[in-house]
Amino acid sequence: MLTYKAPLRDIKFLINDVFDYQTHYKSLDNGENADPETVDMILQGMADFAENVLSPLYQPADEEGCHFENGEVTTPKGFKEAYQQFVEGGWQGISYPEEYGGMNLPMSINLIKAEMIGTANWPWAMYPGLSTGCINTLLQYGSDEQKAIYLPKLVEGSWSGTMCLTEPQCGTDLGQVKSKAIPQEDGTYKISGTKIFISSGEHDLTDNIIHITLARLPDAPEGTRGISLFIVPKFLPNSDGESGERNAVVCGSIEHKMGISSSSTCVLNYDGATGYLIGEPNKGLKAMFTFMNTARIGTGIQGLAHTELSFQNALPYAKERRSMRTLSGTKDPKKVADAIIHHADVRRMLLTQKAFAEGGRSMIYHSARYADKMSQGVANGDEAEFEKWDDKLGFYTPILKGFLTELGIEAAKHGQQVYGGHGYIKEWGMELIARDARIATMYEGTTGVQALDLLGRKVILQSKGKIIRDYTSSIMKWCGEYALDKDMRKFVWALTKLCAEWNTLTVRLMLMARKDREIISAASDDFLMYSGYVMMGYHWARMAAVAYDKLENGGTEAPEFYQAKIQTAEFYFDKLLPRTSGHAEAMVAPSESMTAMDIDSFAFLD
Repeated sequence: MLTYKAPLRDIKFLINDVFDYQTHYKSLDNGENADPETVDMILQGMADFAENVLSPLYQPADEEGCHFENGEVTTPKGFKEAYQQFVEGGWQGISYPEEYGGMNLPMSINLIKAEMIGTANWPWAMYPGLSTGCINTLLQYGSDEQKAIYLPKLVEGSWSGTMCLTEPQCGTDLGQVKSKAIPQEDGTYKISGTKIFISSGEHDLTDNIIHITLARLPDAPEGTRGISLFIVPKFLPNSDGESGERNAVVCGSIEHKMGISSSSTCVLNYDGATGYLIGEPNKGLKAMFTFMNTARIGTGIQGLAHTELSFQNALPYAKERRSMRTLSGTKDPKKVADAIIHHADVRRMLLTQKAFAEGGRSMIYHSARYADKMSQGVANGDEAEFEKWDDKLGFYTPILKGFLTELGIEAAKHGQQVYGGHGYIKEWGMELIARDARIATMYEGTTGVQALDLLGRKVILQSKGKIIRDYTSSIMKWCGEYALDKDMRKFVWALTKLCAEWNTLTVRLMLMARKDREIISAASDDFLMYSGYVMMGYHWARMAAVAYDKLENGGTEAPEFYQAKIQTAEFYFDKLLPRTSGHAEAMVAPSESMTAMDIDSFAFLD
């Protein structure tokens, strides 16, 4: 059976030594609550919950799946009891205001929590995870009355939330949304339509489910300019603030999926359901993107989660499984064969998993500091501050979501390869990780959508390449600090060349786009992956620099811990960072080889 152990040593290395969260917290209004003792207590408490409550449920729940009958969903055995423990521990409200029952701690702590529970049991984690975006949307755009009604229950965890965008005829292209919202004399709206692929849209874990729903008013303009956002509760709150009358939004079915089978993915039918407008009419998409950005960071965490879980379970197997003798000579002479971890190719797969997991964690924990600043802007009602940090985070979002989830699939594949034939057998759990990892590249926008968002919208349209120039400038400034350091020279030199190339590639694509409009779409996936590998390289260089310093000046960890960081960084730069070369060459190749073929020539099957 799969097991999970929270990587607390690696987490603390990042938050204490690499990113100095304590200094960062001093710059936050709510940072004084996040003293080292409190943070350690929360990390240990969540680690215990993830390891001992959630992890043992993961495989059995996948076998059982969700049960659907007469519009109601029953979650697998143990899920409801685990959720009750989650609520009793106050875990949902870690990063939300005290006035609504939260602990008022920085958002970054909530993201670390999300990593641990998600790695232990991703399908279970989706139920409280969807509520996070719901809460964030109401905090920023809800009226005072809406906040008073919904936030205490959502922050407590006794109510949960969803995000209802997708319809049968549209996914990413939300301009095609058809759900209708008819105004009523009492100020409410009657919502009608169908939403599909709604994660946690129906379940038995909470007393109420609050559906954050996109729909159109009767006089709405065409396209995305005519979308409004509504609160549609499963049960209408009564005068006491409790769940009252059943609303006319019903689960029509649940999807039978490749993975995450213990997470209910629902078709929701709205038949004149009562809804409440959030924010201004026809401005729903802007409010929804508050939800989307939260969800996309969370999906990046899923990529990390599957990478970490696959690595944790492949490593002990590789130490125990025996096959042949290594090319460099016998390693275990008293055994019938050497453990497969001694074979270089098995080490390649394990080190790839390790490099992706620890590098991805560093990328997420860095961006989490921006999320803290962004959340502070929301809490203070400071729109300019929110926009400033939202823009900064916006550069990371498609890379975290697109790049890290693609790496999660690769890491899951490596885990199966380490197990060989056993990796395909259910009892070992590696095939479960591979199945569950697949969805992460698709929901909240596929990898292609993230790539177009990065290159087309953020790099070219919005910044004319400035966002790359600014980011590479920050890398180059850091490299300058280590230019004369003999230990760091190999990392600094490689990053310096890549920064120059990254800017050159960006300019070339902008120039090519003047004559070849399709080049942006054709190049975007390679640009995203290239960006991800360079960004992760920067993070590995930073971790290596800290490790060298700790080896020389002393740290809280054993020397072997820091040495392993340096060796993993060297592996990343030697074996994984060179992948940028292929992406660089491919992204500037003309788009014609993609676009020239006639549609009817794709296949000749008649």
